[in-house]
Formats: sequence, structure tokens, C-alpha cells
Amino acid sequence: MPKRPHDATPTPDSGLVTHARAPSPDEPTPLLGNRTPRQFMRRYWQKKPLLIRQAIPDIAPPLARDELFELADLDDVESRLITHFRKTWNLEHGPFAPDELPAVKKREWTLLVQGVNLHDDRAHALMNRFRFIPDARLDDLMISYATDGGGVGAHFDSYDVFLLQVHGKRRWRIGAQRDLSLKPGLPLKVLQHFEPEEEWLLEPGDMLYLPPHIAHDGIAEGECMTASIGFRAPSEHELTAQFLYHLAERIGDSADNARAGARYRDPAQPPVANPAALPALLVERVGAILANVNWNQKDIAGFLGTYLSEPKANVVFDPPERPFNEQRFAERAKKTGVTLDRKTILLYDEKSYFVNGEALPLSSKLKKWLPELADSRRLEAKRFVTLTDDSTMTALLHEWYRAGWIRMGALA
Repeated sequence: MPKRPHDATPTPDSGLVTHARAPSPDEPTPLLGNRTPRQFMRRYWQKKPLLIRQAIPDIAPPLARDELFELADLDDVESRLITHFRKTWNLEHGPFAPDELPAVKKREWTLLVQGVNLHDDRAHALMNRFRFIPDARLDDLMISYATDGGGVGAHFDSYDVFLLQVHGKRRWRIGAQRDLSLKPGLPLKVLQHFEPEEEWLLEPGDMLYLPPHIAHDGIAEGECMTASIGFRAPSEHELTAQFLYHLAERIGDSADNARAGARYRDPAQPPVANPAALPALLVERVGAILANVNWNQKDIAGFLGTYLSEPKANVVFDPPERPFNEQRFAERAKKTGVTLDRKTILLYDEKSYFVNGEALPLSSKLKKWLPELADSRRLEAKRFVTLTDDSTMTALLHEWYRAGWIRMGALA
């Protein structure tokens, strides 16, 4: 059984506001160097790097070092230990007990902890500052802890990333690498011929945005922590394979599809002298069957909603140990409001909503409140009161509460 996730509470001097919101599209913000999100997306997103000094002034790590080490010891948290002792790269996968990590005074080692936003409210709030980019693209917040000289080698990512310095200093070198060959025989993807073009030293509050395939190498100068806000960028192969699988399930489950259960038939198949040869008639007839397969925008939206809202394999929800019944739940929610759990992914379009991999119709009643909950990830107490005439809302939210998908009150 996995250990219970770490559930940290904010500290007054954390340097983070747990209810911090993302800037609106036309609101200048220090987060983007006093640019608006619209300006950033038009000029930089997936186009070119951007260094932002003091993107979040006076920031402190969302987790203290010991808290991060505790998180790396959990069974349902993805963590990696990368060392470069004696000029030799080594990679280990967690969980790691505290005594399994090198001493903090030892140089050149790095602990990477993925999905910290799923386990800590402060990290979740920090990631939410970047929700000017769609949730369907936002992946997770990783924290990299490194001792002096620590890093993961010169490499490139296939996705966008914001590298936010939250403690100590890290020197970054970047370049638009053309030679993507890797050093052979290593457990990490380290570029064989890294050619940096720019170099900066980042201090707490500084942030570097990198679009896909910009090579980079970050080296800690003293003990440091960096928060990496990453984005989902599935390959065309992955999207195609997953969509066809989704479509095959829909066809097989479709009760109104008269052809779904039909079997292959070949009444015109002649006898053969070469039984191992693939029959041309078989190829032709199967080609005709596949040519009848079609899809529309609704199928694509349904696939994307379920695929992109599906929790990762290591995500574990924690239902309340002694849940309220529906009446007590409603009474409590009228006083405290409700908030989506950190791990819950709720998306929607004009006709459907998608929650943790499930697709359901977005009825006219649901349209009155569900998009609001999805966008703000919270229904305030006053708002909940105004909606309680709709018993279907209370019933649905109570069901999500019992599943651990929403919480009573705010995150902090």
C-alpha cells in the first residue's frame, strides 16, 4: 500500500500565496517580465527563450529541503537521484529513504521530484500562476534539489518549461543546438557536443522560459532548488495510437452501430494452392471495412478530454475517512465552499465535461456552475448557497467529495 501523501500547510514566511491566481490575458505581470500573457504567448511561446529577472520577488521554496526529502520517500511520488561523482553519471529511481540520499555537503548530486503540485498546496498554488496556459497543456511542477556543482548534464526537452529559481543560485547555459547526438552508454540523455550561446546566473525569483528543443545545462552554485513548470506535449504517434484505441472502444461499445458486431465474411474466396500467402481478397475486403471508419470533431474532443484529464498511473486519491452524508455535506459547503483536490483534472467544452478520465454530458443545469468550478477550481460558500436549489449539483459534488476529488473549504 502506498504511504499517505505529504499534505503540507503554508507557512507565513513561505513567500507564496496559496490562492495566487494566474494573470488575465491582458494583465501585465512581473511573472512575465511585465508583459501580458497575450504578449508572451505571441512573441515567445514555442518560439524563443526568455529570461525574466524577479518573476516572483521574495520567493521562497514551496517546500523546505527536509520536506522535499520526505516527499521523495513516498511510494506514489516519482523521484530520481542523479549523481556525477568522479565524472561518472549515475541514475537511480525512488522512493528514497532519507539515509539513502548522499550527504548534503557532498558535491554534484541532484534529487528530482516530479508532480510536487499533486502533494503540496504551496506547490499547487505556484503552478496555478501559470494557468494563463490551458490546463489541457499544463503538466506538473517538478522540484530539483542540487548540491554545489549538481546538474543533470546538457540536454534538451521536447516540451516547454519554465525554470524558476526558488533557493540558491544556478548557472544556466543555453543554445539552439543542431547536433542532437547523445553521449553513448549513459543512463541519462546528455548531449555529446553541447554548444552554448548564452549564459546567465539565476537567483531566487529569477525565471527562464525555454521552448522545446533548446539545449540547456544548469549547474548549482552552492545548494539550490529550482522549480520546473512543465507542459504536456504528446507525440503525433502517441496521439494517433491513443485516439485509434479510443475510437475502437467507442465502436465496440456502440449499441446503435449495426456493423460493430459484424464478422468478417468471404463467400467468394477461391481455393488456394499456396496456403501461406496472404489472400488479396482478404486485404481488399478489410480495406473496405476500414474505409467505413470515420470520426468527427465530437469524437476528437471526447478523446482529448478523457485522455488529457486521465490522472497519471501513480496518482492516488484520498477519500475522507468518515465522509458526511449528502445533507451534512451541503450544510458544511454552504459555510466553507468546495475546492477541487490538487490531483483532480476537470476540463470541459460546449457539450461535455471531463473529470479524471471520465466523459459526461454538460447539461444546461451543469453549465450554470461546472465551467466556473473548472476554471477557478473552487466554488465559494456564497456561490454554493445560490446553487443549492439544484439538487443534482449537490448530489454530484457529494459523489466527488466521497471519491476524494473535491475538498471542503479552500486549499489553505
